[in-house]
Parts: sequence; structure tokens; C-alpha cells
Amino acid sequence: MAGGFIALVCTIGIVLSGASLWLALAVLVLWLGSLWLAAPEPEIASPAIDAGEVSRDAVRETIEPLGQPLLLLDESRIILANAAARSALGNHVLGQDARIALRHPDAMRLLEMDDGDSVSIAGFTGGRSLWQLTRRRIDGEHWMIELADRTAEADVSRAHTDFVANASHELRTPLAAIIGYVETLADGSPALTEADAKRFHSVIEREAKRMLTLVEDLMTLSHVEAEKHDRPAEEIDLGKLARRVVSEMSSLPGKDRVVLGENLDNAVIAGDPGQLEQLLRNLIDNALKYGAADQPVTVTLRPDDGHRLVLGVADRGPGIAPEHLPHLTRRFYRTDPGRSRASGGTGLGLAIVKHIVERHGGQLNIASTLGEGTNVTVALPGLA
Repeated sequence: MAGGFIALVCTIGIVLSGASLWLALAVLVLWLGSLWLAAPEPEIASPAIDAGEVSRDAVRETIEPLGQPLLLLDESRIILANAAARSALGNHVLGQDARIALRHPDAMRLLEMDDGDSVSIAGFTGGRSLWQLTRRRIDGEHWMIELADRTAEADVSRAHTDFVANASHELRTPLAAIIGYVETLADGSPALTEADAKRFHSVIEREAKRMLTLVEDLMTLSHVEAEKHDRPAEEIDLGKLARRVVSEMSSLPGKDRVVLGENLDNAVIAGDPGQLEQLLRNLIDNALKYGAADQPVTVTLRPDDGHRLVLGVADRGPGIAPEHLPHLTRRFYRTDPGRSRASGGTGLGLAIVKHIVERHGGQLNIASTLGEGTNVTVALPGLA
């Protein structure tokens, strides 16, 4: 604009100086033409970018790698689901109405609840699963649903409740017997003979020892569980340990059926000697209780194809039915509760064995054939 004004003023000055009008007009045209050619080209506006699309892409990139399942809803339609959510619910949930995708009355109720409200849904992804769903407001039209898998926590809580109930029951039974016999003795009834009193004292002693054994096993189990992530580092000769334990147990009354079969020299592993001795004694005790009374219990130690040593305890007897085998290492599980209690069993022996094996990085296997017997093997990593 300023250049055009200067050109006009200069043209008038040329005319006033006496130059030809046509010459002045020619100069004006050339001047204005040069100004037009020198002018910068107008900027072309870029097409507008949809802010909503940019925002959605940013949200997708943010939530995709997160481990917690997350759903982004536009009103009630699922517009985003991160990898964890797709793994839990399936890829088909994208684009679906949340009421159809979540398929549960409590989940549908959540869609009408306020910001921060949550619901817990049992069996949400099948079986005994337990999920907590929480609704979070993003803006007026968008919501985020957080899904938290509480199945493991529920299983731990259930296991803890069952354990306390079972332990209480196991302790109550001998305690009730002790109290009953003590009260009878304290009454001093004339009808109570010396032989009866002696028998009552014997029952009290047996039940008290049973309680003591149970408490000791509970403490041992608690101790082993507390150390299960702490791998032992002490080097011990498993062959020498097996020989010593078999020798000691076979010298006890009623346990002379324990024999040592195949064994190894210099069978060195990294282990906890106290726990491995208890493992072996527990397995031998079980074999003596549940094997045939006139058949031997054989302890063996052999190498496997890799760098492991396999400790085995085998009995000959009635064996164990196949349906019981997967449950034998559960706390207080018994295939024959009456026989187990009569023999002084607490139902914790194999649970203790399992945790000791896990702490040593080993593998426990129980094989049994009805009418033939049971063979328990423990594979432990050896030292190279």
C-alpha cells in the first residue's frame, strides 16, 4: 500500500516538471507492476485437524501399554480398549454398546452410577473369577471404566479362611477329648475304677501329644512358607543324608521296614539340611502309615537325565485312588480321615513337603497304583 502511494506522488512530480503525461503514466504502470511482482505469495491455510481425533489417538497411545484393563466410552459405546482389556474381554468389545459387551446386570448398573463408583462382579470372566469395575468421568460425554482382577486376592482370602477353619477344627477335636476326660476324672465318681482312670490318662496323653504334633506342624509350615522365596545355598551331600535318616528310622520300634535301595556318593546339592531331613522323614512316615504293614518302605537316590538328583520313597500296599492324587498336598487333606487320625497324622505332612521342594527349586511327583503301592519322588537340582 505504501509503495503504491509513493509511485503516485512521483508520477505527479514528473508531470509537474514538464514531462509528457504518457511518459508519466508509463512510469507509474511499470512501478506498480514491479511492486506486484515483488509481493510475497499469500499463505494457504492448512486444513483443520479434528481435535477429537488427536485427543483419541493420544489416549490410545497412553493406555495401550498399561497392565490394567481400561475401556473408554462415548456415552455407552466402547470407543477404545487397551490390550489388557481386549485380552480379558475379547477384541469384539470395540465399537459395541457397553451394555452388550459387559453382559452383566451389575456392569449395566455401573453405567448409570456416579464418578468414582465401583461394583464387584463374581464370575465376570467365567469360573470363580472376581472383578472390580470402577467408572471415571473424562468429560461430559466420555467415561473411563477401570477393570481390576481381584480373583487372586479372593482365592488367598478363601484359602486363609479355610485354613483357619480347618486348623480350628483339628485343634478342637483333641482338646474336647482332653477336657471331657479331665472333667470325668475331676468328678471323682465312685464308679470310676483304677483301670478306667489309667485308660483316661492314656487318652489324655495321646490327645495332648496329637495337639502338640499339630501345633509343631503348623509352625513348621508357616516357617517354610515364609522362606519359600529364599533359595538355600549350603552345600550338602544328599546321599549321606539319606543313609543317616534311613539308619536312624529303621532302628526305631515298628519302623524296621525302612530300607535303603539305590544310593549315590558325592550327591551334592545346595539345600537346607534341616528341611530336607524333615522332607525325607515325612515321606517315610507316610509310607509306613499307609503302606502294607508287612512290606518294606524303600528309599532311593538316583540321577536323572539332566543335572538333577531324584530322591524316592516307595511303599507296597493298597495304593491311592487317582481322584485323590491332585489334592494330596493340600493342607489337612486326607484320603481316609479316620485312619489318618488314628495313626497320628495331622494332614500337613505333604503340604510341608511341597513347600520345601518349591524352596529348593525341585519337582514333586506322586504316583500310585491301587493294589500295588505308592511312589513319591522329589527331583532336586544338583551342583555341576
